[in-house]
Amino acid sequence: MSRRSLRPHLNQIRSWVRQGRTDAWIAHQLEVTVQQIQAFKREQELEPDGDNGALEEIDLRAEDDEAIAAALEEEAKRKAEEEEARRKADEEKAAKAAAEKAAAGEAEDGAADSDPDAKPKRRATRARGRRRKAAGPLEGTFDHGEEGYGLWLDPAVQDDPTYAEHWAGHRPVTVTIEEDQIVIRRAGDGGED
Repeated sequence: MSRRSLRPHLNQIRSWVRQGRTDAWIAHQLEVTVQQIQAFKREQELEPDGDNGALEEIDLRAEDDEAIAAALEEEAKRKAEEEEARRKADEEKAAKAAAEKAAAGEAEDGAADSDPDAKPKRRATRARGRRRKAAGPLEGTFDHGEEGYGLWLDPAVQDDPTYAEHWAGHRPVTVTIEEDQIVIRRAGDGGED
């Protein structure tokens, strides 16, 4: 806090001191520090008069303390209510998402249970039948090292939506080697992808 002149508030401070208001309360009202109030009171000789003032100050200090405690308690209660409401909303969102996920899983399980010889169906895509194109070609390296052959793909492949939907995880593949390309297909597919 920057130091500001309390001189314009002299009459108000004098009145508050006579009422027995605490230095902390006065400082809060004027948005200054308690030390500034105490120094100003000493400079202006604003200490309460005799025993009567001290008794009144004690009574008002108790009132001030009660008012401050009530305000702090109300603020804590409000924050607790807000936190509880936020927690409940998060729980409701999570429960709704879990219910939707469970409903989608039951629909898939029900279709698979009706025909035991049927091939597992693909999960519905978010694009609802539209094919998504990759943002651009990704790079990779064909490695024929001492321990065998391998294909190293650009780490950006994990961000590709088609890869995430159709290729993520361990999948058996077939590899066709031609003069100018190597074609990798999912094993068991009739080539529709």
